[in-house]
Amino acid sequence: MSETLQAAGVTVSDTDLLGQTVIAVREAGSALVERFGDVVSYRTREELMSALAGNDNTTLDILRPALTRLRPDAGWVEDELDGGALPSGEWWVVDPAEGNVNHLHALPEWAVTATLVRENRPVLTAVHVPLTGETYTALAGGGAHLDGRPLRVSPTTDLGLGLVATSQARPDEDEKVVRRVGSSITAMLFDALVVRTAVPATLHLLNVAAGRIDAFWQFAGARADLLPGALLVTEAGGRISDTEGRPWTPQSDSFLAAAPGVHAQAVNTLSL
Repeated sequence: MSETLQAAGVTVSDTDLLGQTVIAVREAGSALVERFGDVVSYRTREELMSALAGNDNTTLDILRPALTRLRPDAGWVEDELDGGALPSGEWWVVDPAEGNVNHLHALPEWAVTATLVRENRPVLTAVHVPLTGETYTALAGGGAHLDGRPLRVSPTTDLGLGLVATSQARPDEDEKVVRRVGSSITAMLFDALVVRTAVPATLHLLNVAAGRIDAFWQFAGARADLLPGALLVTEAGGRISDTEGRPWTPQSDSFLAAAPGVHAQAVNTLSL
């Protein structure tokens, strides 16, 4: 059941907050659609970063005031690549253009996400995929939904029949992590039916929650990449851990989301 809080003298439930968050991410997504089309060319890292920032700033100009009005005392995570625990209290963890590089390359795999974290636990999330018009939502204790329809993870119990996925953790990743990613993909190629590798992480996690993909893993990773999907998968009946099967937190150095029937098998494969 959603928690009810007092904000600016008005009683607001988490359910109501989620509904308003959905409105905000949809509006931000529409702004990104207007910027989507031809491949954006860049010749230097500086030009790339400028193009990425253009998309981010377009959506942040919508999301920041809208979400601040909803929870004026909540903190705001400035860096979408940040990881680790947050200070106590409420925080908005937002990825204004999840899959931003895909957007610049005129590829369809990108989204807008907003997650409210309370005492380091995600309590609600909204992920909007503008090109399909889909909006995925989850509320702690209230389930996961796609445009109002309940989501449920896959019933698969054999990893050998499963479709699994992974993603890059972040640009300029440490060499040790990069090699670990490569070794894990090789291991999964032996044990799973199909292995998908692409960015962004959130879209893979939407598919785990919807039962389309049986497991997703990643090494390292940022809060904005993993918190929305972690709540969606959990509320859809999936299991979240690190790749060794231990409880996952934003401080963990690996992440695994899987249907219960293949979770232990995935841990066994990924325990390199």
